[in-house]
Amino acid sequence: MRWQLLVGSMAFAAMLPIARAAQPAPKVVAVQPTGAEVPANLLRVSVVFAAPIDGEVLSRIALSRADGRVLLEPFLPQELWSPDGRILTLLLHPGRVKTGLVARAQLGSIVNEGDDVVLSFDGRPIKRWHVGPVDSNGPVASAWKLSHVRADSREPLVVTLDGAIDGLDVDYLAVVDAGDHLVDGRRQLRNGETTWTFTPDAAWKAGDYRLIVRGTLEDPSGNRLGGHFETPMDSPQPPAADVSMVFKVGADGAF
Repeated sequence: MRWQLLVGSMAFAAMLPIARAAQPAPKVVAVQPTGAEVPANLLRVSVVFAAPIDGEVLSRIALSRADGRVLLEPFLPQELWSPDGRILTLLLHPGRVKTGLVARAQLGSIVNEGDDVVLSFDGRPIKRWHVGPVDSNGPVASAWKLSHVRADSREPLVVTLDGAIDGLDVDYLAVVDAGDHLVDGRRQLRNGETTWTFTPDAAWKAGDYRLIVRGTLEDPSGNRLGGHFETPMDSPQPPAADVSMVFKVGADGAF
């Protein structure tokens, strides 16, 4: 009996490596920022997987220059996962992104304007970026442009932003009607997170609407709506404040 159990256990153990090997490799479906260019003070990168991944992932991700030279320890050693376990957000080390800090003085900035960099997972390139100038301005809602939409249609409201926002902030914008009721619909970020679109579930009704923007919305460099990542320690940022933008929908569209 003991021998039978032992043989059975050995057979089961021998099957385990085969079962593990048969598992498909994790699939990356998107990397944010999705645009071709990122600012030299890039702070945040998100990797979207097709399914949750077991175990630590950071050591499997590398950032390198176009010539293959790997950048040493570019990320803060912390994995920030979405509740569904599919989206991993990595922070480039803030001490090397923000000017005037010891880490930056000793190790230098992580990327610089003019660089071409490659993000890899398990040795496979998953995203390439050209590094542009530093972006220290942050989102300015007053510079955004809203498209015209017609009543009795389901035309998408297209909001052209003044620059890229964080790809995970798609739900930080919402539309409410004149009675302050949330309008249900589909929200998307496009064009390198520089365009936000909203397609209502039901046709637009003529009347007043508001685009509400959460005050904690940020860009990929950590600049907040109405605040800046480079704010000195002795000059703290003002409290985050939501922004409201009024628009009307009539027979000929929003105005």
